[in-house]
Amino acid sequence: MLKFTKSPLFLSAMLSATLGLTACSSPSSESTDSTETDSAATAADKLDTKFLTIATGGASGPYNIIGTSLSEIYVKTFGVNSKTQTTGASVENVNLLTQGKVDMVLALSDVVTDAVEGKNNFDKPIANIQQIAVLYPNVVQIVTTKKSGIKSIEDLRGKRIAVGDQGSGTEVNARTLLEGFGITYDDVTVDYLGFSEAADGMKAGKIEAAFFSSGLPNSSLMELEQGLDLQLITINQDKLKEIIATKPYFKTFEIPAGTYGNETAIPTAAIMNALLVSSDLSEADGYKLTKILFENLEGLKTAHQAANDISLETAREGMVAPIHPGAKKYYDEQAAK
Repeated sequence: MLKFTKSPLFLSAMLSATLGLTACSSPSSESTDSTETDSAATAADKLDTKFLTIATGGASGPYNIIGTSLSEIYVKTFGVNSKTQTTGASVENVNLLTQGKVDMVLALSDVVTDAVEGKNNFDKPIANIQQIAVLYPNVVQIVTTKKSGIKSIEDLRGKRIAVGDQGSGTEVNARTLLEGFGITYDDVTVDYLGFSEAADGMKAGKIEAAFFSSGLPNSSLMELEQGLDLQLITINQDKLKEIIATKPYFKTFEIPAGTYGNETAIPTAAIMNALLVSSDLSEADGYKLTKILFENLEGLKTAHQAANDISLETAREGMVAPIHPGAKKYYDEQAAK
């Protein structure tokens, strides 16, 4: 049997022929178009910004739970370096956003109103924040123990109460509501405590009542309910409507029966949450962030049931800061469908 030896010259010739055939079967114009398409698709899935830090609130609160879930969605979708930052919530968040230390924040609408108008915690109007969406209601949950004898907000006069972290949205609306009922901080003993610290204070008997403003349910209150004879304090709705006349960011609300073992619904107040970004955020990024938020609501609802109240239909109702142009573009597109 004859053996054939493939010389280097023969192999070189065969390789050249193969490359030539490959080049003929794949025209250079098609190859270029494919590359350009891939580049365009990649660009569409990216953000102009490389970092996206979301300021939230306390580690156990709905702000942090929902914010963390949203951050994970943005990482998965855009490959952006996104993370959350736990904070004292609304006032601190707005200040961090104004200072360029974070890129997106959750905040209560009453605090945002103060920021835009330059009142209370803000020395001058803040102009470099814009709103992406109105989210879900933050429900004012005032709690005590059944043995305290406290039934209504008027009964808090002379008591030791926790009003939230100093400068938090909880503290801001606690102070506003108390003043609306004729009670100042001079009429009570105030402890500036976050959710978990307030719950601990209640357990230890160091405070007689506490304000928790958050989406429903609040995890600290759910834990507190297990070891304490918890009593939810009602807010007179007629008086609240008088307050709403000058503080329109408040709304009447009821904590549903069974939320914390309560047999009946509890009349209270609520304030809508706002999702804010810097006005420096590009229109393209604002559009993409808004779009992905609403396309992934089911994931947010899985993270915390407060997100059940976030909807495209109500996302522009009651905005208190100027709308971001990218968000407006998205909402206008959806309205036109």
